[in-house]
Amino acid sequence: MERMLNDVLPILDIEHDLILSKEGDVTMAFQVQLPEIFTLSDAQYEAFHQAWVKAIKVLPSRSVVQKQDWFMAKRIRPTGLGISSFLSQSSDRFFANRPYLEHQCYVMLTKSPDERKVSSSLVSNLVRPTIVPRQTLQKGALDEFMDSCGQFKQIIEDSGLAKFRQLKDEDLLSQPRKTGMVERYAFLITEKDQRILQDFIFKNSIQVGDRQCSLYSLADAADLPSQCSAQTTYERYSTDRTKFNIGFASPLGQLLHCNHIYNQFVFVGDTDKTLKRLESKRLRLQSLSLYARENSLALDATNDFLNEAIREQRLPVKAHFNVLAWTEDASAIKELKSMVSSALAQMDTSAKLETSGAPQIFWAGIPGNAGDFPMNDTFDTFAEQAACFFNMEAPYRSSTGTFGVRLGDRLTGKPVLVDISDEPIKKGICTNRNKFILGPSGSGKSFFTNHMVRSYHESGAHIVLVDVGHSYKGLCDMVSGYYFTYDEKNPIKFNPFYVSEGDVLDTEKKESIKTLLLALWKKDDEPFKRSEYVALSNALTLYYRKVEAENVFPCFDTFYEFLSAEFTLVLKTDQVKEQDFDMGNFLYVLRPYYRGGEFDYLLNARENIDLLQERFIVFELDNIKEHPILFPIVTIIVMEVFISKMRKLSGIRKVILIEEAWKAIAKEGMAEYIKYLFKTVRKFFGEAIVVTQEVEDIISSPIVKQAIINNSDCKILLDQAKYQNKFDQIQELLGLTEKEKSLVLSVNKANDPLLRYKEVFISLGGTLSKVYRTEVSPEEYLTYTTEQTEKLKVAEYTARLGSIEQGIKVLADEMRAKNM
Repeated sequence: MERMLNDVLPILDIEHDLILSKEGDVTMAFQVQLPEIFTLSDAQYEAFHQAWVKAIKVLPSRSVVQKQDWFMAKRIRPTGLGISSFLSQSSDRFFANRPYLEHQCYVMLTKSPDERKVSSSLVSNLVRPTIVPRQTLQKGALDEFMDSCGQFKQIIEDSGLAKFRQLKDEDLLSQPRKTGMVERYAFLITEKDQRILQDFIFKNSIQVGDRQCSLYSLADAADLPSQCSAQTTYERYSTDRTKFNIGFASPLGQLLHCNHIYNQFVFVGDTDKTLKRLESKRLRLQSLSLYARENSLALDATNDFLNEAIREQRLPVKAHFNVLAWTEDASAIKELKSMVSSALAQMDTSAKLETSGAPQIFWAGIPGNAGDFPMNDTFDTFAEQAACFFNMEAPYRSSTGTFGVRLGDRLTGKPVLVDISDEPIKKGICTNRNKFILGPSGSGKSFFTNHMVRSYHESGAHIVLVDVGHSYKGLCDMVSGYYFTYDEKNPIKFNPFYVSEGDVLDTEKKESIKTLLLALWKKDDEPFKRSEYVALSNALTLYYRKVEAENVFPCFDTFYEFLSAEFTLVLKTDQVKEQDFDMGNFLYVLRPYYRGGEFDYLLNARENIDLLQERFIVFELDNIKEHPILFPIVTIIVMEVFISKMRKLSGIRKVILIEEAWKAIAKEGMAEYIKYLFKTVRKFFGEAIVVTQEVEDIISSPIVKQAIINNSDCKILLDQAKYQNKFDQIQELLGLTEKEKSLVLSVNKANDPLLRYKEVFISLGGTLSKVYRTEVSPEEYLTYTTEQTEKLKVAEYTARLGSIEQGIKVLADEMRAKNM
């Protein structure tokens, strides 16, 4: 016989942000933000577990804690993250329809009136609505319960690992275009804006509309694991040297990839009555222990339970846990059963597939109806053990705001926006934006850095890259940046004397030119006199007056001519002695940089000279990193370019990324520049990033150890598998915790073999650490690739089709066709 849901629904009303059942139960509901999976340390798991135990203990007798975790299988919809570049659109298309698991967690605290009868499988308000009990109408009892709910919330939040939001009437009640909490559970609606009336069929199992449901319950203590704890070892990410821990109940949560609800019930009763009942049971078992060994074993278990309750002052509770899984494909029910059974096996337990009792258990899961749970489907335990079965983790969340790097969730690859610069500072996790990146060859280091700087560029940042391996040529061409490199036909050219239109010759510009001139003139260990410094200052001042008055093009050639002619006369007029400023020696040493000299091209560029407004600049130093003359000059100019941006571009993000070139820079006496950058760049809305490959580089260089590592709150490590036997040294040097060590050594341990990606470890301030996927579309891959054969192919297609964008687009289509 069919019945309308309204006639049997156990909820009487929703008022004042509370749910009132027809049996007089009052429920306060919260939405909970749990910590992200794979981010908690052993100590944090234990602290979170203890917080739940303490919270349960503050609830009055006849209370129920119902924790309901929804896991819904969904597919990614393209978002674009507000960006419409060619590469971003390619990424959107690549991830479209990627399956992932969405999670929502609710905690409902229910207080049943003392005179309410205990429910069982035989008696349920599914068939028996009654009038409201007297205690429900007493304001004092209600106020006391609401106070305990407030304490419960505060205790959990004080752990710093979860956030509670009380659900209001508008969240609990359905509205014309939005489903409320009660209706959503009753019809298993996965979208809040989806409202479809459906039939229930309770025959052998549960069917809601076209959803075939299976309910698996953990209700028998004999089937539970012999030991439980707040966390358990996750073998997939563990190594010989480290154990990787996850929440004990995670196999029934984020690791179970199907539509399911994990219901967790804890019933707080009258402790004295519970202990008296168990004492009576113990006496019965004692008298029957001679007749069956089972009775003797049950007697021992009851004795142990009572002794622990008295000795440890533990809170005895009743508990029940169940997984409600569903699918719309009837042929997938066997696969669903296999997935749930496998998840339970990981917890060393087995569950009962509910059939005849499924309707009552499902019905009791309706928000506000936990007081009507059939108590014969619960087991006696302590709050400590019950809390071990709580799901403690949620999937990765995107950073708030629109700035960040698009990386992938570790389990499914779902794109998440990761802000590793601004948000950590706002939250007080970091004090600077600097980054230190460590990754051996082949670990995906270049891919990650390309992906990161491209994200920064698309957000409007100014980026200066110092490279030694052409890793950024493709990206530079894609964003139409400036690419400075050296070859015999097209040598590297600069013009440090050029002042862009609208800019002024400030003290900083003059100082950088003087530094450059002194570096060209003097040896590294040769000091300069005060008189020489003053003479150069005067020369620059007079030279720029001439430039402005006579419309002279500023470059080294015209400056050299000015020195040899006009300024020589000035020195004679002022009677400057040769020992104070040796003009002849100065002109002779700098002659190679003047017209007709060996390096006359270096400081006389007439194009690509307005670098202040150029947003993406790459200095590729591979061919000159060993050159005794060119390399020191180029590095000084690079630093001058970035420092100029740093000081003049107010309110704009500035990034300098130094690849392996930092080793050569340090050798040439540029250590002070690096130290200066890492200590002061944060004051100018900037960040300095250093990338290195070898562990020995960190250990042997005091510059890296003192200036870079100590001033880099963000540490990024790629696959360190080859160093796992000597990782303790790296751990100590970088100040990594044991949890961070296990995260680093788990990188790339269990990657999906059907997908092409590498993982990356990111630590922020030593307090927040995660591992992400760096997974990119074919178009992004071809832009970032450092494989020579692939780079040559990109260059060939670019030349044939007229643009790098078109070339990569056609090449990516060919790659996809091959993989189909």
